[in-house]
Amino acid sequence: MTAPLERRADYRVTFAVLCLGVAAFSLLQSMVNPVLPTIEAGLGTDQATVSWVLTAYLLSASVFTPIIGRIGDKVGKERMLVVALAALAVGSLLAAIATNIELMIAARVVQGIGGGVLPLTFGIVRDEFPRDKVAGAIGTASALLAVGGGVGLVIAGPVVDALSYHWLFWIPMVMTIVAALAAAFYVPESPERTPGRINVGTALLLSAWLVALLVGVSQGHLWGWSSARVLGLFAAAAVLLVTWVWAEARSDQPLVDMRMMRIPTVWTVNLVALLFGAGMYATYAFLPQFLQTPESAGYGFGVSVTDSGLLLLPQTVASFVAGVLAGRLTARFGSKAMMVFGAALTALSTLALTVAHDQVWQVVVATVGLGLAFGLAFAAMSNLVVAAVPQSQTGVATGMNTNIRTVGGAIGAAVVTSVITASIQPSGFPQESGYTHGFAVLAVVAAGAALVGLLVPVVRVATHVVPGPQAEAELASTVEP
Repeated sequence: MTAPLERRADYRVTFAVLCLGVAAFSLLQSMVNPVLPTIEAGLGTDQATVSWVLTAYLLSASVFTPIIGRIGDKVGKERMLVVALAALAVGSLLAAIATNIELMIAARVVQGIGGGVLPLTFGIVRDEFPRDKVAGAIGTASALLAVGGGVGLVIAGPVVDALSYHWLFWIPMVMTIVAALAAAFYVPESPERTPGRINVGTALLLSAWLVALLVGVSQGHLWGWSSARVLGLFAAAAVLLVTWVWAEARSDQPLVDMRMMRIPTVWTVNLVALLFGAGMYATYAFLPQFLQTPESAGYGFGVSVTDSGLLLLPQTVASFVAGVLAGRLTARFGSKAMMVFGAALTALSTLALTVAHDQVWQVVVATVGLGLAFGLAFAAMSNLVVAAVPQSQTGVATGMNTNIRTVGGAIGAAVVTSVITASIQPSGFPQESGYTHGFAVLAVVAAGAALVGLLVPVVRVATHVVPGPQAEAELASTVEP
């Protein structure tokens, strides 16, 4: 269903607003990681409890990203973009003024609602931009996720040193307020709408299996992987996942159309996203720790939080450059080629870290390779999913792809945590072999993503599909040459 036409804003203004929102969300994904000990001390809590500052955000974003994307497909992407940005702003305000860990965790849950910014951005780009500009815009917006993650690691230390950790939330709050106001005034209403109601039952099932899985994964190293709590959560996640798929397949108004998820391009790209997310988020989590490890441990460089961020700045610049160039490279070589190349470059870069990490320049060179890989692969995955689904399902499809990448990141971080901390020195730092094995695991995972990427068919779907098993799905596709 198409909304009434109205006077459209210049797409470049729309794009600037969208990029500001994506940047604010991506900053909040990474800025908190390096300063968790500072937050722990400031709020008078312990390490196990403060870890929920990350876990709560991860859970909330995973649950709300596809749901907000689906609601945007139905009621309008512009108005849901304003809602998502407003949630980011409110959550940032609560986190900035939090004087206890309970309010901080609640604030991070509210911030996670802002995960809907990502699928809404991709949907608005597809609705509003000239066709020849869509791939480049999606590439740049996707790369901002990697860029924002890197910038967060870079600026966290200087912000805390110069001001306090509270400003890690004040800054994104200002950004999101500006973006929300600009979205309300300058981003036009969506011309594409999906009819039907929001299936609350399947939304609850989706939320339930995601929460069970991610709590088990994120807390496994603290509770014990063989503990009854963790095993029980994994069992519950498996049962709830099967129930959710069954319920969606039988629903006249599914939250996530299972026929869409079975499109060959969609499910193969989602599998690449799972593997790629595992490598990328684990890299962001553990490289700063490696750099900050004192040389007395037999490895590491003993740098401060601020200096470790600066050493990762070239990686951030490389991600931005890759995102800017992604549109032109995609037009010439295709999104599939860029995704496979990005995954292969990730494998080579993490392999380089595995065998050579004794000098600062070796780490910097490897991280520049990772930055280029992240920028290209993020752009390619989003473009492939957008091209493969009907326009009316862009939000939920890209939301699920983002969500699956996040789940992969949680699993990757948990696995690498277990590998790195398997052997601890008397000083309390992991053995160097732990990091070596961890980097090797990431190289294998990235190589797997590249191999799966070779199986991705490049498909364009130009039809409008109304979700539901009773509707005739016009999913006839043509494979690009």
